[in-house]
Amino acid sequence: MGKGVTVFGSFVTDLMARSNTLPEPGETVMGNFFKISPGGKGSNQAIAAKRAGADVDIVTKVGRDQFQKLAFESFGNEGISTEFIFLDDDKSTGIALILVAEDTGQNIITVVPGASYNIKESDIEKAKEIILKNDYILLQLENNLDATMKVIELAHERSIKIVLNPAPVVPLPEELYKKIYVITPNESEAERLTGIKIKNEDDIKKACEVFHKKGLDNVIITLGEKGAYLSTPETKRWLEPIEVDVVDTTGAGDAFNGGFVAGLANGMSIIEACEYGMIVGGLSVTKMGTSISMPTMLEIQEYITSNVE
Repeated sequence: MGKGVTVFGSFVTDLMARSNTLPEPGETVMGNFFKISPGGKGSNQAIAAKRAGADVDIVTKVGRDQFQKLAFESFGNEGISTEFIFLDDDKSTGIALILVAEDTGQNIITVVPGASYNIKESDIEKAKEIILKNDYILLQLENNLDATMKVIELAHERSIKIVLNPAPVVPLPEELYKKIYVITPNESEAERLTGIKIKNEDDIKKACEVFHKKGLDNVIITLGEKGAYLSTPETKRWLEPIEVDVVDTTGAGDAFNGGFVAGLANGMSIIEACEYGMIVGGLSVTKMGTSISMPTMLEIQEYITSNVE
């Protein structure tokens, strides 16, 4: 195995519009900007990790349609191998409809996963070598759960460290938790998975304890503009966000996860990797878009040089 990251996840095409405010149900608002760009949690996190300094391999699936070209071009431009981007004869490439408010930078998103939800056992078998190649594997839940579970089983059998970003959240089999090295839910995902209604800092700690009782050693609950909370057997720590001018929060969680796993793959401790992920996530919100907003290594290093003692 190498000191790299395998990302098993989704590719979707982002259809992003910006308007002064987000529409209420039943309301139409005039937009100011529209862009088509590569996206999907798997794709975003793979590109974030690559730009943050990790060697990255991607396993994903797209349709035989006009959007497949965007997938191959975006990964190719980042220097990520496209060998294990599978083509689906039945399902279209996934899409995400993203609305962003100009006044706050907040967003609402609808994802139609398409081919990402049609990864078959035969696909996993073909990609088995690359799935088992690296020390770390990063997964999300924008693929069909049976495929995700199969990949987790394979990785666990080989003692590969599994990082799961449980988004978009779905109920998970209890036996899965003991196989995960780190889980990285946001507040709402942590609520759904633990049953703890999160209203304050004590609730966040209670949610972490539920995860620990399920068999997880390492929990990171991301808190948006409030930072993140890390809970491990050795440490409990609040992580402050970096101070930046927010343009668009879309993809910030993906940036954090990509930066975090890149830090791990490059030998950082879990705390150091968290802090690194906070920088990557923070820098991503200073630009519009998702994968296209992921900071480059030069931008990350410039920030660290200027701001970290």
